[in-house]
Amino acid sequence: MSLMRPRIVESVRLSRQLAAYLAWEAVVTERCNRVHRVRCLRRVFALASRLGDGLGWYVLALALLATHGRSAVEPILVMLLSGGVGVAAYLSIKRFTGRLRPLHRNQRIEVSVAPLDQYSFPSGHTLHATNFGIQLLVLEPLLAPLVVPFALLVAMSRMVLGLHYLSDVLAGAVLGLSIALLSVSLL
Repeated sequence: MSLMRPRIVESVRLSRQLAAYLAWEAVVTERCNRVHRVRCLRRVFALASRLGDGLGWYVLALALLATHGRSAVEPILVMLLSGGVGVAAYLSIKRFTGRLRPLHRNQRIEVSVAPLDQYSFPSGHTLHATNFGIQLLVLEPLLAPLVVPFALLVAMSRMVLGLHYLSDVLAGAVLGLSIALLSVSLL
């Protein structure tokens, strides 16, 4: 019986810490969403989000193809394959965790871009921004002035637009990094 008490106490402590973190994260999300009130910034982040749906990455991959020709075909195919792996990973995790988006939990969150699905954890946009961004930089470091700001804008857009919490974005970045490192090792 005495062995159970420390586990219960530890569980309660972890629950309190998690609750404190989630409360802090909700405040951070709401503050990031305040940027949404500034029309020109809202448009920049909405555009980054829209381009992060895929079009921006396709254009950068085509730029890679245009500059490197046939030698870029295999890396681009690996990128496409890694994108499919990323979609499968984040959709599976989203279904398992079922974490609702900030806009569903906080009426003060302003939204101008419709979410692609109802769950927020992890951020698929951030996963792809990290994954594709790293792969593009490994293949063509000269694209850094385009890729790095674009990837950061896509990731930041998720919180500014009220679609994700900080932990959603961080988890998406970690997953994207993992997939990118695996993908680059295949080349």
